[in-house]
Parts: sequence; C-alpha cells; structure tokens
Amino acid sequence: MSLNLALILRESVRADPDAALLHFGGRTWTRREVDAVSDRVAAGLLAGGLGSGDRVAVQLPNIPEFVFAYFGILKAGLVMVPMNPLLRPPEIAHQLARSDARVMITERGLLEQALAGASDLPDLVLVVVGDAEVVTERPVLGFEDLHVDGAEPMLEPTDAEATAVVIFTSGTTGRPKGAELTHVQLYMNCTHAGRLGGLGVDDVVVGVLPLFHVFGLSSVLDAAVRWGSALVLVPRFDADAVLDAIERHRATVLPGVPTVFVSLLAANIAGRDVSSLRLGLSGGAALSPTHLNAFEAAVPSATILEGYGLTECASVATFNTGRGARKIGSIGTPLWGTEVRLVDSAGEVLRATGPDHVGELEIRGHHVMKGYIGQPEATAAVLRAGWLATGDLGYVDGDGYYFIVDRKKDVILRGGYNVYPREVEEALLQHPSVMEAAVVGRADDRLGEEVVAFVVTEPGLRLDPDELIAFARERVAAYKYPRAVTVLDALPQGATGKVLKRVLAGAPDPVSH
Repeated sequence: MSLNLALILRESVRADPDAALLHFGGRTWTRREVDAVSDRVAAGLLAGGLGSGDRVAVQLPNIPEFVFAYFGILKAGLVMVPMNPLLRPPEIAHQLARSDARVMITERGLLEQALAGASDLPDLVLVVVGDAEVVTERPVLGFEDLHVDGAEPMLEPTDAEATAVVIFTSGTTGRPKGAELTHVQLYMNCTHAGRLGGLGVDDVVVGVLPLFHVFGLSSVLDAAVRWGSALVLVPRFDADAVLDAIERHRATVLPGVPTVFVSLLAANIAGRDVSSLRLGLSGGAALSPTHLNAFEAAVPSATILEGYGLTECASVATFNTGRGARKIGSIGTPLWGTEVRLVDSAGEVLRATGPDHVGELEIRGHHVMKGYIGQPEATAAVLRAGWLATGDLGYVDGDGYYFIVDRKKDVILRGGYNVYPREVEEALLQHPSVMEAAVVGRADDRLGEEVVAFVVTEPGLRLDPDELIAFARERVAAYKYPRAVTVLDALPQGATGKVLKRVLAGAPDPVSH
C-alpha cells in the first residue's frame, strides 16, 4: 500500500487552498503557500542527488522553515530527522552518525555548533536558514538555495510502512536512540488524536511545544494540518508570548506540558483575554489535579484533557475524553486500535484492577515504532512479542481508565518500601505556597535511598522547609514523606519542559530530618 504522510497537506489544500495554515511573526501563510514552498524544497533536495529513503536532519526552532522542510522532505520520499536546537556538538555528531544523515538544515545562530558536530562528516551537506553569507572552511548552502523555482506539485509514492521520521529519544536512560516511525503510523496517530480533541477548520492551535519532539510534531503540527486547523508558531516557551498569541489570533487549542500551564498561571492570566481557548492538551508528564483545577478556574472556557504516549509510539497511546467523561488524574483509555496491558516484574499480565495492583504498561497497536535505527539489541529489549515495554508504572480501574504511578526508573526504594515520587509530589502541591514540586531518591547508606524534595514557591510567597516537611508528613505514610526539602527559583528542565530529575538527584539538600 502506498501512503505518503504529506498527503495531509495536499488534501487540506484541495479542501480550501486559501485558508490560513501558519501564523508567525506578523505574517500568515495559506495552505496553498505552504504547499508550494514545500514543493520547491522537495525538488531542491532531489536535484541535489538525494534518493528515496535518504535522511535529512533538521535542527530548527518553531519557525516556518521547519514546516517547509518537513513537508518537503516527506514529499520527496526522504526521511526527516528532527533534532533539538539545544544539542551540543558531541550530541549532534551522535545523532548525525546514527541516522546516517546526508543533509543537515540548521539556523544561522546554531551553525557554529552544527559545524563542530559535523566535523567528522565531510560529505554532509549543511544548509542554513537565515544569513547564509558566512565564512566557513566548508561550503554552506542557504535555505533558499534548496528552492527550485516553478517546481511542479510533488508527492513521491512511498510504502505506507516506510520510515517517514527518525526521532531521537530524550536519552534519560542512556544515549538517545532513534525511533523509526512510518508514514501510516504517524497518519493514524494524528488522525485519531485530532479526532478525540475535536480539531477542525475553526480551530487555531498554539504551536509552542518543540516541533522536533514527537508531541509537537505528531499531535500538534500533523494533527492541525490533518484536520484543517491553523497553527500559531511560537519559537520557544515564554508565558507572555503564548498569551500574546492566544489574544492576537483568538487561539482555541493549547497543547502543552505541565510546566506550560503552571507558568501561565503564574503569569497572571486574569489580565488577559483568553476566552477563545476551549481546550488544553497536556502530556509529556503528569499534570497535577491541583494545577488542572486552578487553570480551568482561571480560564473557565477551557477544558484540559490529558493524554499519554512516548516517542516509540508516534506520540499518543491513551487519551482522557471530554469533561463529562474524563477522570482527573487519569491518562484515559487506549486510542482506537491500541491495546494496553500491565505486567508484573516477572512479565506476567496483571488482571486485577485498582491502585494496589501496579505494573509496567505495555502497548501494542498500529503506532508502535519499527525499532531503534541501527540498534537491534536495544529494539529487542523494549519490543517483546509485539508489545512495547514503556518503563512506566501504573494501574487500571474498573472502568478501564489507566493511571500512571511513576516511571519505573524513578521509583525510590527506601528501606525495602517502594515510594512513588508522583504521589509525594501531589501531597506537596496541596500546600498553598508550593507552585512546583519534584521528588527524587538520594543514596543513603542505611536505607538504600532517602526521599528528598525540591520545590518552587508561588510568586511572592515564602516557604519554611520544616513546615513543608511537617505538612507532607500529615498526608503520606511515614516512609514516604521527604526528609529533606530544597527551595529553588526554578526546577531544571529539558527542552520539552520535563523536569530533569537526574540533575536534582545530585543537588545539595540544606534542610534534613
């Protein structure tokens, strides 16, 4: 079966060529315009000698050129390798080598890092967005040099099971691995995720999640194009920039990770007109019910729905449905065509329901990756008889709703007891002075690990760590409450907004009990 994911753009043009597709920096691009530019990029890549299945790395923030490059690469029958703009040269070198990329598209401000990362790859063609008049020892093309004027509409026939995108994992459990996602997997995922969110031609989606990440690429960009919605690109998260985008474009849908919603609450939404928002989509990490309720109270027009997924399954695997049917704190139920099960430490399937029956989530369905590129052993470690081992622990209730307890690797083993950090974090967030909380395990000679917490206070409020420890002690079992609390100005975060707990695990703790 032939299926090219770029068909979602071509079909949107057929439906309404002059409808707005991209808003950025005071300019709007219609569907017809995005289609035409990506055709020119596709023709340029093929004219440069690339052939079916060749890989093109793209290291760009959320700017229109990312979208032009993405659909141009797909149209040409090539493979997109999105890369984090924050990568350092050794990380760039690793991903370029692992993916065997032949072209790398980057931004002028990132060129120095790209050149260093590609220093051992003399045949790699470098393309830069922005000022191409730079003096380098190796040739660098400008993004405009890729454009073939007068290029005919293009959509190379590709096998539905052919790799469309190689997305590297965040590397929290070792060096990042490149997950191969196919055209049909990405098509099915954005189709069903967008349908559950009710996306349509009247929606304007805020594109602040990084497009190099699977959430931003599949559940934001692909879903918006698939369902005919407009997309407002925000290059990096800034609360005021997001609020400006919502007000200026009357945005209706805000996908984000929990830190996005927490930061917007701290930015005083009350002074802004965000009444156009109807939906918040939260993923990437657990959103505290405290913050969910606070955001919906501040923006009564909006409902926040949580989903769950990972790079290895093309973004979303489960989704919490509308406000009337959702269960706050749950990741919802499996998407159409998706199976989820829980297994114990011996690999046996758990049949019982409820929070006393925690197991590792495994997923099977149309969106599970082909594997990690060039790493068969790593692939075999997570793909077991067709099931994807997620590394996440959770349980299912009697209605079939799943609840994540924590990451398997984050569970704290204190004196023989399992402590799930998320449970302790939820208790800490009930304190009126706490805006954010992260709980980690610290090595301990006597207990194996000790529970420690790091918190950020609400703006203008102060917090006594001793008081917070006592507060938590009243709300969780004696072996769970944190014995040390550190108040920080901000929690360390990765590019996608996830808290970097591995960084916190090595931080000092000034107050211990």
